[in-house]
Amino acid sequence: MAFTLPNKYNFLPRFCRLASVSAFSNMMVPLAGIVDIAFLGHLADIRHLAGVVLATILFDYLYRVLKFLRSSTNAITAQAVGLDDSKAVLLAGLRSGLVALLIGLLILLLQYPLQKLGFAILSGSPEIEASGVDYFSARVWGAPAVLLNFVLIGWFLGREMNFVVLLMSIIGNGSNVVLDYLMINKFGWESMGAGLATAASQYLALVTGLISLCFTIEWQILPNALKEVFDWAALKDTLVLKSNILIRFLALISAYSIFTNISAAMGTNILAENGLLLQIALLSQFTIQGVGMTAQTLTGNFKGKGDTQKLIPLLSVSVLTSVFIALAIAVTSVMFPGTIFGLLTNHTEVSQHINNYTIWLLPLLGFTSVAFMLEGYFIGLKEGATLRNAVLLAFFLGFLPLAVSAWYYHKNHILWLGLVSYMLTITLVLGINLPRTVGAFNQFSTEALTSN
Repeated sequence: MAFTLPNKYNFLPRFCRLASVSAFSNMMVPLAGIVDIAFLGHLADIRHLAGVVLATILFDYLYRVLKFLRSSTNAITAQAVGLDDSKAVLLAGLRSGLVALLIGLLILLLQYPLQKLGFAILSGSPEIEASGVDYFSARVWGAPAVLLNFVLIGWFLGREMNFVVLLMSIIGNGSNVVLDYLMINKFGWESMGAGLATAASQYLALVTGLISLCFTIEWQILPNALKEVFDWAALKDTLVLKSNILIRFLALISAYSIFTNISAAMGTNILAENGLLLQIALLSQFTIQGVGMTAQTLTGNFKGKGDTQKLIPLLSVSVLTSVFIALAIAVTSVMFPGTIFGLLTNHTEVSQHINNYTIWLLPLLGFTSVAFMLEGYFIGLKEGATLRNAVLLAFFLGFLPLAVSAWYYHKNHILWLGLVSYMLTITLVLGINLPRTVGAFNQFSTEALTSN
């Protein structure tokens, strides 16, 4: 007799299909970054590696913070799909694309003051800063493509067209690896070559997404949708959600940026060691974000359809999946540090001492995996205010006091404890808010039965 899943878990085949493709495509982003680090980490002068680690802080603000465009577009699109509203699906992409394009062009116009301000705040020797400026000045030209890609990825994920996202990732990140090899190793452009390779690869991914867009939209509804793009009431609702999710990304990247900046103040070797460990952390985070985006998509879809009895089972499956992935990456790094980090650099002064801090990957990646799934759940419900409050508490109470202590006492272990505390605080605050959403679903179901 064939095994049949309980009704509230019948989403599992759909979840596995979407999560596997989304996690794989998302994982390629940090893998390409790790390749950047590996190429630079094997150059004779370590300042190129340290300079790019430092410059990446600015792009964490310019790009990773603006990933709210992806998350908000995904949530709005998924709920529109659940409501079977084709025009609303198209409008979700058009309105978000307009915002992304304007922000991207603004970054290009303000690139010089952004660069000056950023490196005035960051800590690093003049040689490291010069290498970081070269990287920044080249990579920043990819800003419009990066932000439009965020929107396209969120829109395609909301429509459960993960194969398009996978194709964009393969072309974008695959070309980044090839261009890195050419520009860093063959042409000898070092930090500037790494920045140019990343920017060019983003435009190749954008072209892929736009071509896919042309083949997947319903052209007959486009004229009516264009007339409603500037519906200010709808735009206001969209921007409120985006602003709350923006705060989430801003708090996260601020924590990592302060972490990296304090690392730089502790010396070039600590900066390089922490930078390499963060590459492993980012590999885990981007991978489980693929699972989180699937949870966010299905949460929005289930809510749109009124299929709320599946939401908590979906969250449970998402948490278990992400914890397994995160701990697998952390345990591998802790057990085989020489192999893992030897691939990234041949500077023994860095690789020999990194073992002192690899153990922090276990609690950091473990709590991060749970926190990210809870964040995806609340974004899928479009409860941006709850998420905003959680990350602000985590940043100001969970992370910042420990970061200041690490800087004052010059202790790297306290600095890592601050990141762990940040993720733990988010997990606790969102976990406390979880029963409230369950109660709201139960009340909704009761009222629906009564009305029938």
